Amino acid sequence: MGIVSKGSTCDVEDCEEVAVRSLNTKKVEDAGLRVNSSGKKTALCKKCYKEWKKATKEDRSLERARYDRG
Repeated sequence: MGIVSKGSTCDVEDCEEVAVRSLNTKKVEDAGLRVNSSGKKTALCKKCYKEWKKATKEDRSLERARYDRG
């Protein structure tokens, strides 16, 4: 069982909602979100996950393009 299925809360500062996704802590910090977690994984609620997606949209599309050349 992962941290989300155990019912953890969002690890972003000033957010106490129920987590729906977990991501690598470094990726979340690189996107500009302030994280309370010190582990490898950070739990994100729906709202914070959406913020992360918007902040990393260009990087993720470039990453996909690199692997789709194939």
